[in-house]
Amino acid sequence: MKPTGKVWRTLDEYSNSDEFQKSLHDEFPPNATKPPEPLDRREFLALISASLALAGLPSCAPAIPEKIIPYVRPPEEVVPGKPLFFATAFPLGGYGLGVLVESHMGRPTKIEGNPDHPASRGSTDAFAQASVLSLYDEDRSKVIISGGRISTWDGFITALATELETKRLNKGAGFRILTETITSPTLASLLGRILEQFPAAQWHQYEPVNSDNARRASRMAFGRYMDALYHFDKADVILSLDADFLLSMPGHVRAAREFASRRRNPMNRLYVLESTPSITGASADHRRPVRSSEIPSIASRIAGALSGKGTGGDAWIDALVRDLQAARGKSLVLAGPQQPANVHLAAHTINMLLGNVGQTIEYVEPVEANPVEQMESLKQLTRDMQQGTVDLLVVVGGNPVYTAPADLEFAKHFSNVKTRMHLSLYEDETSDLCHWHVPETHYLESWGDIRSIDGTITIMQPLINPLYAGKSAYELLSALLGQPTRTTYEIVRETWGGEEGEWRKIVHDGVARREAGPHPLALSGQVPLPEGEGGDGEVQTAPGSIEVVFRTDPTVFDGRFANNAWLQELPKPITKVVWDNVALVSPETAQRLDLSDEDVVEIQHDGRAIRAPVWVSPGHAKDSITLFLGYGRTRAGSLGSNRGYNANSIRTSAAPWIAQNALVRKLGTRYALVSTQKHFLMENRDLVRRGPQDRAENALTLYPEYPPEEYAWGMSIDLSTCIGCNACVIACQSENNIPVVGKTEVGRSREMQWIRIDTYYEGDANRPEILFQPMLCQHCENAPCEPVCPVAATTHSNEGLNEMTYNRCVGTRYCSNNCPYKVRRFNFFDWHEGEGAAMSLLYNPDVTVRSRGVMEKCTYCVQRISNARIEAKKQDRTIRDGEIVTACQGVCPTDAIVFGNIADPESRVAKLKAEPRNYGVLSELNTRPRTTYLAKVMNPNMEMPR
Repeated sequence: MKPTGKVWRTLDEYSNSDEFQKSLHDEFPPNATKPPEPLDRREFLALISASLALAGLPSCAPAIPEKIIPYVRPPEEVVPGKPLFFATAFPLGGYGLGVLVESHMGRPTKIEGNPDHPASRGSTDAFAQASVLSLYDEDRSKVIISGGRISTWDGFITALATELETKRLNKGAGFRILTETITSPTLASLLGRILEQFPAAQWHQYEPVNSDNARRASRMAFGRYMDALYHFDKADVILSLDADFLLSMPGHVRAAREFASRRRNPMNRLYVLESTPSITGASADHRRPVRSSEIPSIASRIAGALSGKGTGGDAWIDALVRDLQAARGKSLVLAGPQQPANVHLAAHTINMLLGNVGQTIEYVEPVEANPVEQMESLKQLTRDMQQGTVDLLVVVGGNPVYTAPADLEFAKHFSNVKTRMHLSLYEDETSDLCHWHVPETHYLESWGDIRSIDGTITIMQPLINPLYAGKSAYELLSALLGQPTRTTYEIVRETWGGEEGEWRKIVHDGVARREAGPHPLALSGQVPLPEGEGGDGEVQTAPGSIEVVFRTDPTVFDGRFANNAWLQELPKPITKVVWDNVALVSPETAQRLDLSDEDVVEIQHDGRAIRAPVWVSPGHAKDSITLFLGYGRTRAGSLGSNRGYNANSIRTSAAPWIAQNALVRKLGTRYALVSTQKHFLMENRDLVRRGPQDRAENALTLYPEYPPEEYAWGMSIDLSTCIGCNACVIACQSENNIPVVGKTEVGRSREMQWIRIDTYYEGDANRPEILFQPMLCQHCENAPCEPVCPVAATTHSNEGLNEMTYNRCVGTRYCSNNCPYKVRRFNFFDWHEGEGAAMSLLYNPDVTVRSRGVMEKCTYCVQRISNARIEAKKQDRTIRDGEIVTACQGVCPTDAIVFGNIADPESRVAKLKAEPRNYGVLSELNTRPRTTYLAKVMNPNMEMPR
């Protein structure tokens, strides 16, 4: 391949082939002119019902026994048209993220970060943003099921009481409870009381994404389980050992905020060793792609070098070690949860040798109520089921039939249990094998409490009454205690006690207290140092075989979000693939195995095999293949079922993250994938830049000059701190009622998101640098879209906004053709047709719902500008700087997006636009965009070998 000499987005662009040059000059993308294909039932539900998942909701909701009385005198705090915000927490993996939920007349519509919560600090992530869509998902479980028939809560309680009566006689022998990770003080209290009543019963915990390796290492190092709490804002030099701390690790929102705060002066430096390209690796100053199985040996060599034993002549590691030594007490080393325990132990040793303990890293008592090594807990439960010693199993949340490693044969042994009960949000694979299934309440429908990664506790309060006949985990565990009539509020309130005033304050603030305190400790163990090739931590790979690494999917996680349309259509941060999971390989490995994008391969390991489509990923480690969890579901809902491959089917309990000596065989068939990475290519234009800019804008123009106004809205986006996490894309979709269109239409370049995150590569395809650039409407002062509209549907406001008048648009699409940034979106169909009346429950009432034939695009959240203007006029003042926060700005965990009044020289956005790094994309066209960028700045180690 011959590089173009500039940044590039796809391997076709990198090779600069004749086919790529031809595609640049095609007026329409492939298949764009094809008529719409007939929709099967699943695709119809995906585009209509599941896209916002509300159709038919009223008929499915349980009857309300109380008489409904309209407001004669509405509550004082409820004002039509004015939203209220309530503090709660979004749970994921057992940990809580503090959020504020926007509610319109009792309807949750939008998630925002809680600025007072240390885990979010005012920001959120894509999962939290999309969780409001799951609330209204019509595929959620609606009724209690017993033996395939609809039942009632009373019927369930009767059956449960019969089982428990038997268990009381034998002190709970044969009684098991399986939960996910528990950090809730109330749930922990309930489980403790259950075990007191049934001393022979056992409580097991399992999640497919857990901290087992870190747990094992902490026990080796400290003699007991401890959690590591990182302070990225205090670190000058950071080394990530396969740790994607900006996206997939617990506490990643806080980590992103702290890390980004040091990408400005004084600037930190990040080194990343990883096999699979991640957004953390993309943010690194130095990234080295290596196989995951090689990292234990590298970590040991680094620890050995710091102990005076040398690195074996590796110039890259030598330069890294010198940089770490120069930042003693201000450096930080962390290992990813998928790395084995000896890598975590090496990280502990390195931090100790560098004097980082108590500075950039603290060790605290575990936040979990009952910290265990969850894989061992699940294996013990499976052995008991296999031996027939379990006759009552209550599964509280989770989906172990789908997520359990294949070698355990969990589903087979699960069927041996006499009575199986399951509480879950959906009727999933586990529910299908249970005698009783109880629908679970959504976190926005129930009271609760939960801890964040640093121990901070949040009281979770409901924003809406349960839409279906759901029960919370609190109510189910209370029923196990013989108290089935207690409400969740009563259960949680009893745990907290105290004065009513104190209770109301912690509910209002969303922050209760932090119980886990820092405990600086010394190491009691030693890091294993492999002696030569094939030593501890590095496994020899058989000739011709491939290493398989398993990762959570960046949009559906471990499969729990598989039925969420927003997340399914969200382009994955690096590959930009939508609606599918893929098998990632490096360009070098793809060339060796004669593979290209969309080739289907069979991957064999330990007597098991799956088939998956290939995606060639620049920067991937060679002789390695990455498989993503979360797909291949059979009971996920109308949207998420039967999509992609199930990586769990070859994942084993002995090698849940890294599998050696797999065989990859090309099958000769292809599977159609859709990636937005190939959409809206910019023909090698200089869009993403580095360092200070000295390009002056052309002042000559034929456009009329607009008189200066009091407000001139503009935006600045810092490419040095943008990590490409996609949170802004989902926040914009939630705020502005943007529909999903489905895989087929996205394949025709008809995606509707108002923001896209363009990914660029620079350098060699096997070890490129990765750059991100959010692209949205630039609100040009000389907007090319405005003069070509024949009906003046797109116009210029006196405050500099490029506005769309929807009911004036006739769909000529001239504006889109004339937009050099390709940020306008056209409604080729009425994506909302056929939706039920309950759709308004999710819609933001401040934003128009668009119909077929209408163009739409970013508006700078004009509804928020209008609200701020009204408030300012009521108080007879000007709009304050920072008073208007756009949806994308508010969600950004790295504070990369700043919006404000550029006419005010003291505003933050005006000061950013005055920086030497500021530039406008395609400003040479004299479009004079109001959205400008701060060029990316890196902090490389000049001693690093090139």
